Amino acid sequence: MCRFLVYKGKDEILLSKLILEPQHSILTQSYDSRLRLDHRRPHNGDGFGIGYYTPPTLGPHPCIFTSTIPAWNCINLSRLASKTTSSLIFAHVRATTEGSLSDSNCHPFTHGNLMFMHNGNIACWRHVKRALALSIGQKWFMGVQGNTDSEWAFAVFLDCLEKAGFDPDNEVYATNGFGHTQIRKAMLQTIKRINEFVDATPSEMRNEIMDKRSLLNFAVADGHSVVCTKYVSSATDEAASLYFSSGTSWKEGMEKGQYQMERRDKGADIVLVASEPLTFERDNWVTVPTNSTITIHKQTVMIHPVIDEYYNHSPSYTRSSGFAVSKGLVSNAPGATQTAGTPAKDEKELELREKLGAVQKGVDGVELSE
Repeated sequence: MCRFLVYKGKDEILLSKLILEPQHSILTQSYDSRLRLDHRRPHNGDGFGIGYYTPPTLGPHPCIFTSTIPAWNCINLSRLASKTTSSLIFAHVRATTEGSLSDSNCHPFTHGNLMFMHNGNIACWRHVKRALALSIGQKWFMGVQGNTDSEWAFAVFLDCLEKAGFDPDNEVYATNGFGHTQIRKAMLQTIKRINEFVDATPSEMRNEIMDKRSLLNFAVADGHSVVCTKYVSSATDEAASLYFSSGTSWKEGMEKGQYQMERRDKGADIVLVASEPLTFERDNWVTVPTNSTITIHKQTVMIHPVIDEYYNHSPSYTRSSGFAVSKGLVSNAPGATQTAGTPAKDEKELELREKLGAVQKGVDGVELSE
């Protein structure tokens, strides 16, 4: 599984202050991912990508830089990040689940003014790929350059936008955006269509038991708004980890790399969304609820539940973390790696739960909606 980071700010920020310098930056996560437990493949070293929006004078399309070189070993990433600023940034480090090692398979994917990232997997991918591909419009089918389930999910998202009457190739939307409500609706429709294809797969094929649980942590931006999801197609399992942080400034402390989110008032000039917190300041980060969307529009954070057959209306309902752990991930649930009579995996994991396990209940500037 992968790691991703989103920054949306009122002002531009130097990319290095997010990607390179923080104590647990996404560059660090490429070789020291604290919330991945896959000891067979503990690194996110199968390439990386960054995407960012430039001033309007340069056009609405984002700039994308990808490489199959591990992020920790790419000198060009350091050179670029230390001299580039933007107010809306995507960053992604990859650990392959589907698709080969190539630039075309590195996130973020882009079409026009849209950027898209994914952490997770589409269940039964080999069995649903053909039906999914045949369901989308010809131009979205032709636009897929790589062979990852993630890029095909983006193609479904583009198809959902078009079928809703919002053609991604329309220059009006390229300049003004699609509106955060429409982006969220298209994202929900994307999840619904993926689930339908997976559900149509027989439970057993050629003596192979089909695991129909997908992990769909998506992020999409149109240059104006951002929508992310934290989702698992299960009513009993936890999704992969996702956090957000908001405040008025993102500053480095007295010691090198010790960044923290400052909050001087109830406003939110900066919003970060990340698979793993960039700092170990417990009060800086809020856990995104499982099976929900997080929308960022004009620095306002809105959280909505994804209400489908996997939604549970009880706020006290506890999901199992076994599935996320089986994929090499730690979810946000307490005791995520423990089963009855089984000790936690190691001291490092216990320390991480101490540092990253807190959930902040009430945060100014955040809207929770049914």
